[in-house]
Amino acid sequence: MALDDASAEFHDFFERHHAELARLAHLLTGEADTADDLAADAFVALWHRWDRVQRADHPVAYARGVVTNMARARIRALIRERRRIHLFWSALPGRAQHPDVDAVMDVRRALARLPFRKRACVVLRHALDLSEKDTALALGTSVGTVKSQTSKAMAELQRLLGAQAAEELTGTRN
Repeated sequence: MALDDASAEFHDFFERHHAELARLAHLLTGEADTADDLAADAFVALWHRWDRVQRADHPVAYARGVVTNMARARIRALIRERRRIHLFWSALPGRAQHPDVDAVMDVRRALARLPFRKRACVVLRHALDLSEKDTALALGTSVGTVKSQTSKAMAELQRLLGAQAAEELTGTRN
């Protein structure tokens, strides 16, 4: 089969089944944005295995299986991440008995507004207390990028939270 024929068949398959597979991902994860990402990732995987999908007895069932497996992997990864975060915070010796829930929520909202790389730099540097070098290794980037992204992220957090709150968050003084 020529690439153009395969491409046309895949496009037709995508048009007929994208909405259903995105809906399936949404129902499995409960997150609309994640569902769109999972459906897109599933279609990329399906395209890479398009010859196998075409030969399947039930191509749509095959596609549903891909989405289901990706959703399962996503949920498991989130569970592992939450466990690691819980273990990290529960192991801290100076843990507050009565944390300021409003402040915690403000910080979480402010961090969520940062682009991923900036948020990752701040969290790795200040919450996990990694060095710039270890942060760069974890993110697969240079130390200079970590420095600039952390600096820009801190400026953004200061704008969002106020200077004093940002200093308390990171334990730094400007």
